[in-house]
Amino acid sequence: MMTAPKSRRTFTITNETAIALIGLYCLAVVMGYGRFLFTATLPDIMMQLTLSTTVAGWLASINYIGYFIGALVAMFVPQRLTWQTLVFWTTVSIVTTMLLAIPNMSLILWYIIRLLAGIASGIAMILSSTLVIQSLSDKRRSVLSTLHYAGIGVGISASALLTWLLLVLGYHFDMIWLVAGISSLPLLWLLFGIRPTPSSSLTSSHQYQSLRQTYINFKRALYEAVIGNTKAITLLAASYVLAGFGYITSATFLPVMAVQRLSTQSYAGLLIWLIVGVFVTLFNPVWGLLAKRIGEINTLIGLTLLQAVGMFTPIWFDGALGLYANAAILGLTFAGMVSMTLNIIKNMNPAYSNLLIGLATLAYALGQFIGPLVTVALAGKDDNFNAGLFVAGMGLLVGVVLLFIFRRQVKQTV
Repeated sequence: MMTAPKSRRTFTITNETAIALIGLYCLAVVMGYGRFLFTATLPDIMMQLTLSTTVAGWLASINYIGYFIGALVAMFVPQRLTWQTLVFWTTVSIVTTMLLAIPNMSLILWYIIRLLAGIASGIAMILSSTLVIQSLSDKRRSVLSTLHYAGIGVGISASALLTWLLLVLGYHFDMIWLVAGISSLPLLWLLFGIRPTPSSSLTSSHQYQSLRQTYINFKRALYEAVIGNTKAITLLAASYVLAGFGYITSATFLPVMAVQRLSTQSYAGLLIWLIVGVFVTLFNPVWGLLAKRIGEINTLIGLTLLQAVGMFTPIWFDGALGLYANAAILGLTFAGMVSMTLNIIKNMNPAYSNLLIGLATLAYALGQFIGPLVTVALAGKDDNFNAGLFVAGMGLLVGVVLLFIFRRQVKQTV
């Protein structure tokens, strides 16, 4: 008597909470390490490699160029290839993290590695969100998606704690990046457990199509996604560019500013960066609850205004108070602003939510690319970041104005 062959798939994760936690882990790796570990280790990198602020700014911006490219690429990934593409670029993220442990690398290699890390984080951010959120039931999606996005704050906190621990033990940035990469490896095994089953993936006869046809389909989808909401989407995207521009000055240079201003406090920069991560993790669910009461647009306006105030605090208060206030407000606001913006734009045309989220992410990445370059240019020979913080704060205030206009535009079209 013949028996049916056993399924080759022996490792499957179906529990929704577990899937959300894997999503959290993924964002902690590709965002917390792939993007923000650079911020935590930047003072040590600059000291060990004797890098100027200008070079440090370009290393940050090249990563944000990669993030922009990654967000653009993610918009073209077919639904049936979401998991495969996610696994590939998550692997790239982990490998590029570990590569920074190689001693005596040329600056060109640093730029290439940080560019690839940025591409990986952009693609994995969008595709992991798509894969995880689509795996959740309608009843639990709002709660568990918040758990997934908490991975950004967890990653920032982990980057601060890991850097702090290894610096205390006498190691430097190279060992920090190596340990971060090694601690990320179990993620690849966990992603294998949530891969879609063959029955849930698209296997039609039109599985393969030409690059030209993909582009034509993308143009058609883009037109259908924005039709009737072009002005509103433009206003929201413009405000999101300014949001990316505004927050990135602190998100890149906070530990460096702490080393400058709080030189008598050991590891003040890492404590400040840890505060950012903890506040991101704890407060993002709070803004979701607030949005249910006063609306997402009003919540976004309030968060943007609060973040603008935070940019000015290191200018108003020169010592520890200004920097700690900036860190706390940055952590309070930035993940909430991301969450609110993405929810607003995807709900403008739910049938094209992935495409609209990709457009918004491109806008945010553009602001993040410009921000460090402007800040470095304004810092001058004395590496004074006050001018950059002022411009960031003013940009956020302009963003608030655009959001008020956006709110009025949306009310008129309803």
